[in-house]
Amino acid sequence: MPAPSRWGGQTMSNHDEKADVTTELTPAPMAAPIDGSIAGKTVLVTGSDGFIGSHVVERLLADGAHVRAFCLYNSNGSTGWLDESDAFRAAVRDGQAEVVLGDIRDPEHVMATTEGVDVVLHLAALIAIPFSYVAPRSYVETNVIGTLNVLEAVRRHGTPRMVNTSTSEVYGTPESVPITEAHPLRGQSPYSATKISADKMCESYALSFETPVTTLRPFNTFGPRQSTRAVIPTVLSQLLAGAREIKLGDVTPKRDFTFVTDTADGFVRAALAEVEPGATIQLGTGRTVSVGDVVQLCCKVTGSDAQIVTESDRIRPEGSEVQILLSDPSRANEVLGWAPTVSLEEGLAATAEWLRPRVDPETAGRYHR
Repeated sequence: MPAPSRWGGQTMSNHDEKADVTTELTPAPMAAPIDGSIAGKTVLVTGSDGFIGSHVVERLLADGAHVRAFCLYNSNGSTGWLDESDAFRAAVRDGQAEVVLGDIRDPEHVMATTEGVDVVLHLAALIAIPFSYVAPRSYVETNVIGTLNVLEAVRRHGTPRMVNTSTSEVYGTPESVPITEAHPLRGQSPYSATKISADKMCESYALSFETPVTTLRPFNTFGPRQSTRAVIPTVLSQLLAGAREIKLGDVTPKRDFTFVTDTADGFVRAALAEVEPGATIQLGTGRTVSVGDVVQLCCKVTGSDAQIVTESDRIRPEGSEVQILLSDPSRANEVLGWAPTVSLEEGLAATAEWLRPRVDPETAGRYHR
């Protein structure tokens, strides 16, 4: 399906990267019923303890899968956000889920953990862009070497399906919008460079060894459990704490925000879809809004009239800031039958409701790299 004409294929140059673009696009198609069932399959989810990973685990359990939850080892035995999941705890008690604590950088442990599974959903990663300026090597070790370890395990065990998690940050500031999967990749931060490397490792394994790996590329997922290092929980936390001034960096960049349950739905569909090894499919809403507009929407949700205050520490290096992300979600609808079901406004309200009892006024304005 070609992009609707209202998207316009707007070209961007170095001189107009911050120019206004159409933000309200032709309504996306409706989601189609899922072709096939994940019920009864054993699914390894790396990064199960994280924001998106924990939602993916809960969706898999609801759909009847057996989940092997790979979480980062820690001396407390914590499973991250899954510690708060009643559904996951019940599944562990009932034998529908199991916990594996480990480190994605350990090839032998990843190899052992992958044995006997039907699907690997690989979400384990270091994701905070600002911290990648400080500790780039750790991003290479986790995002590149970690993905290599999973690919090798899938290859050696003959695992039927792997889904790798990419990010819309791999596009950098785009040459044109809306962005399709064919858009060139540009590493504007150490984080995005490592995700490009991971995506290309998956492509190389598909071409070299016919490894059945699909790369799923979500655009700016948000929702409950997201770290306050991200813009939406940062804004909402400060507003819910009663702040009259919201501390932010640059508010002109635009993003295509996807609610986390829609992203989780995309992972389930990708786990079942019959696609060529090495295929890339992006998940986005086809709507972009500026950070400043997000602040206004958050103020409306919380009933606040706070003002924005710019802090220099929160501004990315000029050449590293991605000015706009706007997806063309056509391929996800064609190949996966996927379409977003939760609007930005609905998602913000749900996120605010989840955050409300968890906000600490003393730390809500603290900058998290």
